[in-house]
Amino acid sequence: MKKIGVVLSGCGVYDGSEIQEAVITLLAIARSGAEAVCFAPDKPQADVINHLANNESLEHRNVLVEAARITRGVVTPLVQADASELDALIVPGGFGAAKNLCNFASLGSECVVDIDLRRLARDCHAQGKPLGFICIAPVMLPKILDVPVRLTIGTDIDTAEIVEEMGAEHVPCPVDDIVVDEEHKVVTTPAYMLATRIDEAALGIEKLVARVVSMIA
Repeated sequence: MKKIGVVLSGCGVYDGSEIQEAVITLLAIARSGAEAVCFAPDKPQADVINHLANNESLEHRNVLVEAARITRGVVTPLVQADASELDALIVPGGFGAAKNLCNFASLGSECVVDIDLRRLARDCHAQGKPLGFICIAPVMLPKILDVPVRLTIGTDIDTAEIVEEMGAEHVPCPVDDIVVDEEHKVVTTPAYMLATRIDEAALGIEKLVARVVSMIA
């Protein structure tokens, strides 16, 4: 059975993984006949947001512990991830991708990617294994791969300009579609960068998972 690594960044759109994006990804992987292998950094979250009031909380939470809420407890510290044991890698979005997997939310084009995610994604890329990045997560790709990768974050002009400043080629994309960089085996989709409903987000994510699975050698 094909094994697809899924890197989560917590639990909740404003401070972790976008839950609906993560669940759609896991469901699509299962329906494809592959197995999702989930990882998350074992470190404190950058911040904690009250998702009901949409304001910052004084709590302290751990990214790995929060990610376990999505995976029913089956998640491994990202530092232990080994590209040789995976066939592909997918990273859902949510503000956690821009706060906990990197610091794009605060530093923009000067952001630094989590060292373990960068290592894992670069190793997968070096081994010819496809990568799928969803929603805001594609902003990390220029810093991870150090190549002018084709990607999308949807149609947000300001974010697209920052991504191009980082060296990527941004391709505008509707919510129900994907952008594929065939040379680098990278697939991206806007999801909740554009979606207003879960079914809209699902359209692009399901296409992304299908394409990533089809690119596995």
